[in-house]
Amino acid sequence: MPSDKHPNQPLRVGVAGLGVVGGEVARQLSHRGVDIAAVAGRPFTITAVSARSRNTDRGFDMTGIAWVENAADIASRDDVDIVVEMIGGEEGVALDLVRDALASGKHVVTANKALLAHHGTELATLAEANNVGLMFEAAVAGGIPAVKALREGLAANRISRVSGILNGTCNYILTRMERTGEAFADVLADAQKLGYAEAEPSLDVDGIDAAHKLTILAAIAFGQTPQFDHVAISGIRDVSAVDFAYAAQLGFRIKLVGVAEPGRMPRMQTCLLPISTQLAKVDGVLNAVAFEGDPVGTTVLTGPGAGAGATSSAVLSDLVDIAAGRIPCTFGRPVAALRNGSKVVNGGGPDTPFYVRLMVVDKPGVLADVTSVLQTHAISVESLLQQGRAPQDVVALVMTTHEVSVDHLMKALDELESLSCVQAPPVAMPIVVADQEG
Repeated sequence: MPSDKHPNQPLRVGVAGLGVVGGEVARQLSHRGVDIAAVAGRPFTITAVSARSRNTDRGFDMTGIAWVENAADIASRDDVDIVVEMIGGEEGVALDLVRDALASGKHVVTANKALLAHHGTELATLAEANNVGLMFEAAVAGGIPAVKALREGLAANRISRVSGILNGTCNYILTRMERTGEAFADVLADAQKLGYAEAEPSLDVDGIDAAHKLTILAAIAFGQTPQFDHVAISGIRDVSAVDFAYAAQLGFRIKLVGVAEPGRMPRMQTCLLPISTQLAKVDGVLNAVAFEGDPVGTTVLTGPGAGAGATSSAVLSDLVDIAAGRIPCTFGRPVAALRNGSKVVNGGGPDTPFYVRLMVVDKPGVLADVTSVLQTHAISVESLLQQGRAPQDVVALVMTTHEVSVDHLMKALDELESLSCVQAPPVAMPIVVADQEG
């Protein structure tokens, strides 16, 4: 491996992508090189970089560092031992760079969760075949050492559940909607102005970014190949201010939560959490990950999930591990020992209680029509709320159900939407009964 060829010489690093995170990694290596070398056991030197613009001042001295126009070419350079991929995206230059670097016997450190969720098995196979590390602590939950905790600290545990709040943008939006009563579109627009949300926010608000992270955690937790296509995903676009008010009355908070369990379809879903649970208390741009296993019980990690400082911290920790020779199997065990992720998926998750909101015309007979549909589909109601009156106008009719299968509920919602008294598509969110009381 590159780290063993000249153990007393600096490890030579090529950085592809000098944006918020890549630039901070380069600055830390440049300005705090002595401190980082002390914990790594050997120094690092940046030998090559690539980015969209060459003339931007990035806050570190680039004298003596090679500028590479095509980032993928960093993989073939003889003066690079470790490739730090900060480009992003599941295809294109990022994939070419990582493939070629691993095939060339170079270690790779990446924050690219989409790349791993879609191509993780192939890339892990390449890393293993060439005896190099594919490290990605920064790909999941930013500054929280979620990957190390699961893959190494909890390695001897039988993990029964992974759950978490894995997208700070969504958590910020939901927290603010709850506190201020603002509409989703208004909070999203402000989050974009503040830099918390991208100009094209779909990856975040539709749950895709968080589902990439859940895919990676599920692969490590359950010893399976990453299978993003088998994650059930729903985002936060349908949540309304009225939902927060009703959730609070019922003793819940609304969060975008990922849940993965052995043998079941991982779910990234907007859901209701009991207000007493630790995940329910995670606000703003913070992330949190909960692991349940035997013998450890429940472990919850909370911290910053994005940003230059948090994410670069994770990248640097991977560089330190490579220098120290701590290079684990990519997903916690050899590729040949991973089960096929597609074969351990069944159904849409366990039966669960649901929160359901209908916007209905406020007139006699509506409740009877609604309950008739629910009875037809064997759905039992636990509680029902409707506050105030608005004759001939539309009001919210909110209910929580007892445990029901997703399939049964979806069929009932389709029929409810066809009722003349129902004026908008029904909104349904699972109620996640968690064990982490805090």
